[in-house]
Amino acid sequence: MDLFFSYLLYLILFSISLPIVFLITYRHKSSNPNLPPGTMGWPIIGETLEFALACQGGNPGRFLNDRMNKYSPQVFKTSLLEANMAVMCGASGNKFLFSNEDKLVVSWWQRSMKKILCFPSVFNETLTGDKFRPPTFLPEFLKPEALQHYLATMDSMASEHIELNWSPNREVLVFPLARKYSFALAFRLFMSIDDPEYVEMISHPFQILNEGFLSVPIDIPGTTFNRALKASKFIHNELLAIIRKRKMELEQKGDSATRDLLSHMLLASDENCDVKSEMEISTQVICLLFATHHTTSSVITFILKYLAEFPDVYSKVLKEQMEIAKSKGPEGFLKWDDIQKMKYTWNVANETMRLTPPVQGTFREAITDITYAGFTIPRGWKMHWNVNTTHRDPKYFPDPEKFNPSRFEGKGPQPFTFVLAFIHHVVTRFKWEKVDPCEKVAYNPSPIPSKGFPIRLQPLQNGSI
Repeated sequence: MDLFFSYLLYLILFSISLPIVFLITYRHKSSNPNLPPGTMGWPIIGETLEFALACQGGNPGRFLNDRMNKYSPQVFKTSLLEANMAVMCGASGNKFLFSNEDKLVVSWWQRSMKKILCFPSVFNETLTGDKFRPPTFLPEFLKPEALQHYLATMDSMASEHIELNWSPNREVLVFPLARKYSFALAFRLFMSIDDPEYVEMISHPFQILNEGFLSVPIDIPGTTFNRALKASKFIHNELLAIIRKRKMELEQKGDSATRDLLSHMLLASDENCDVKSEMEISTQVICLLFATHHTTSSVITFILKYLAEFPDVYSKVLKEQMEIAKSKGPEGFLKWDDIQKMKYTWNVANETMRLTPPVQGTFREAITDITYAGFTIPRGWKMHWNVNTTHRDPKYFPDPEKFNPSRFEGKGPQPFTFVLAFIHHVVTRFKWEKVDPCEKVAYNPSPIPSKGFPIRLQPLQNGSI
């Protein structure tokens, strides 16, 4: 409803300026006759409203599929987020963008998104994709060796979370609880902060920030965008205090100071031996936390949703997890070998992310004229890839609407250790059923169950009810 009224206000402002917009559009109409097929929609707002409504209706793929069927299955033009845009479709389009990063295209963030996530002084600089890229050493934190080091923390936090927030209750709301766990885990791993009251306090502004991420960029009191800007300012001030405290600790204690992602960010230098400013680090941390706040919790939530909908899949996951639980004993922590045994559970996680992806796609900007599929994409145009053009393609996934974890049989899990640790503790303690079988899902930008996905818990004893 808030989205509807935001766009209504946007349309009113647009209609007032329509005569001027028409003149400008008419005078500057593209002279390039070889653009991809498609429609640009309304001046300024383009097809943003149609795309947003498809997301709110729980089917972002509908917007894409309709245009792929009407114009081209390879690439079509549109106007989204106040930008001329070419939407790259299918695996070939994705491969083209990924293989030409920093050659033909660079990362692009819409101005309102940058304004919400950026520290103000960073926003006012000449922005490049580097400002929003994860730190270059972040992959080191996702390697198996690093994940093994963090596994005990992930396991103990998952167990404590379930004991405190799930076990005492007959019914729970999965999505907010999964978000609470993943956010607390991020603060512990990224910045060694384990104060639950502080994490809870800063979680609320992140929720406001997320709601404004794809809102209409009208900065007047009371709008979603205005609230998101205020929340961003509050979060940045909190992060700056944490950053300055850690800098002081590193200066005073040297090698004995806390070593985590934040410390690495403060000590790391680029090829010119320059370190990032406090504001740049604050911006990168907020981007990492923003990603954690909804993507991880979304994956956990929808794994549990599919397990509730497919009892046969749940039974296989339960069997696998109970064998692991019995081998480690009631007081033992999960070990790396245990995670590697969760092969079927990992298949379920992959199939969940295929059908309900936590990230829909990202944007690029053409830094030169590009020829693709026989069409020209002019320099300065934005380009979008979206997982929905491949995840439900029968060419790659036969019977694509069917939930079938066996299609991902193969190599075992590595990067989603924290998700698997959480699922282990839920599955070995409960069976559950959905309270509302007809609950709807909206995308903003990650999939969010409209009621938080309430479930009714049935405690297990030794793997049985």
